[in-house]
Amino acid sequence: MYLELMKVSILLGSIREGRHSHRVAYHLQDRLSSLPGVEVRTLDLMEYDLPMLKNRWKEQLAPDNNLAEIGKILNESEAMIFVSPEYHGSYSGVLKNAVDHYWSEFKRKPIGVVSTGSGKFGGINGSTEMQHLILSLGAFPMPFKLLVSHVKSAFNENNQPLKPDLEKDIQKFVDEFVWFSRALVNAKRSEPVS
Repeated sequence: MYLELMKVSILLGSIREGRHSHRVAYHLQDRLSSLPGVEVRTLDLMEYDLPMLKNRWKEQLAPDNNLAEIGKILNESEAMIFVSPEYHGSYSGVLKNAVDHYWSEFKRKPIGVVSTGSGKFGGINGSTEMQHLILSLGAFPMPFKLLVSHVKSAFNENNQPLKPDLEKDIQKFVDEFVWFSRALVNAKRSEPVS
């Protein structure tokens, strides 16, 4: 069975002034949105002032509007992409804080990983850490990761990739993500209701 519509969220974990990781997130949003049967929403954490998680249970009793909005979008999403720059060998603290506010919203969902770095390795350590995080959430990390090296010079101001190798990697990531996500979403939808 072909999936008619798949809702995808891109969780952008970069809020630093002068950031560059947002370019790949918005490029992926445009690329995926142009495909038939794919609806994409980018949750740019720079636009949300999320509280630091102090007491999960107390915050659930008095929910924050931003947390409620993100939670609703994540819950409705059938597949996701995490985008983060690599900081000190891992992903950003703002991404971890955002993810820590939720649990069931990620359960058994396919999640792709995009990591950026200022050097030639493109945040490979951060990408591996994100895959571990995804497994801990009870979700399914896509095996192929998109690593964006030298991120400061990787995209133009219109969020278009400037290097042929990067364009090739992005296309492979998009193709793999759509296949992986559709396979898991279709399997999940075909399960008997209990």
